[in-house]
Amino acid sequence: MSSNLTIGFIGYGNMAQAIAQGLVDAGVVRGHQIVACAAHYDKLEKNAARLGVRPLHNPVEVAVAADVVIVAIKPYQIESVVGPLARELAKPDKFVVSIAAGWDLAKYQELFGGEDAGDAGETGKAAAGDAPAIHIQCTIPNTPMAVGKGVLVTEATNTLTREQTAAFEELFAPISLIERVDTEHMNIAMCIAGCAPAFTDMYIEALGDAGVKYGLQRAAAYRLAAKMVEGVGALYMATGTHPGAMKDAVCSPGGTTIRGVAQLEKDGFRGTVINAVDAIEQ
Repeated sequence: MSSNLTIGFIGYGNMAQAIAQGLVDAGVVRGHQIVACAAHYDKLEKNAARLGVRPLHNPVEVAVAADVVIVAIKPYQIESVVGPLARELAKPDKFVVSIAAGWDLAKYQELFGGEDAGDAGETGKAAAGDAPAIHIQCTIPNTPMAVGKGVLVTEATNTLTREQTAAFEELFAPISLIERVDTEHMNIAMCIAGCAPAFTDMYIEALGDAGVKYGLQRAAAYRLAAKMVEGVGALYMATGTHPGAMKDAVCSPGGTTIRGVAQLEKDGFRGTVINAVDAIEQ
């Protein structure tokens, strides 16, 4: 199905480019199946050329050309930019994927007027009664989608048809874990999957600094740290073993690792991570 779809980005910033990169590299779509618009057309042309994406001049052109419209602009821009596209987006052969933080199905229903959507998909049954005519799935992605290792936090309620839900899964499952959560938990899920990569980057950088302190080449230290993080995540996903048990498995009695763990506990490592999430949520 994806071979016949045109994907349109309204906004083509870093996150949109990461998604496009992931889709093309994974072979889900080809570059020429993607169209995009952005505020600065000259910059858009340069960014689009990297994947063979077709640059368009405005959101109306994207909405007309695309089967799947990805809303990738700043949240405060949505009302003025996407609102006027309601008639075009309501066509039955289209659906919308929003990647804007803070915009859930209810906000889009309010924006578009809340007309009946008709045949809503199973995950959208709770909202189907007063859903807008426009078929919408709200999500929050993260940048590792660029390399097919992303997370797509996905609102459990939506107004997609069953066929559109299948197309959504076909597009994004190859490049991300599609994690469906209740609307009330979208923000905390975003913190863990969307903000915490920055925390992890800092952790990798700190391990790199420690390696350099003891004579390791910085590039080698970063590679070791990054691959370690990737591997630990992959091990959890493959086994489902509790992280505490995974930690215990590498902490021999009287060994080197447990000494490092003990120091992290003294320095409040876990509490600091939780505090960082609290700072975002407050």
